[in-house]
Amino acid sequence: MLLMIVVLFSVFYLFQINRMTYALCMRREIPEENQPKIFRTINILITILLVSFYVEILYAV
Repeated sequence: MLLMIVVLFSVFYLFQINRMTYALCMRREIPEENQPKIFRTINILITILLVSFYVEILYAV
């Protein structure tokens, strides 16, 4: 049950972060060739954050 809640939250959160990243790229007029690097970096960092959040919740319960 806990895993399902965390996965649903993570998917929603990652989607929102990607939307904000896209808006940032459009507003700052970042070239198309640099955008994949930005998305990759942000997605990796957010994934690390979400995994550490899950581990913390798992050991707290």
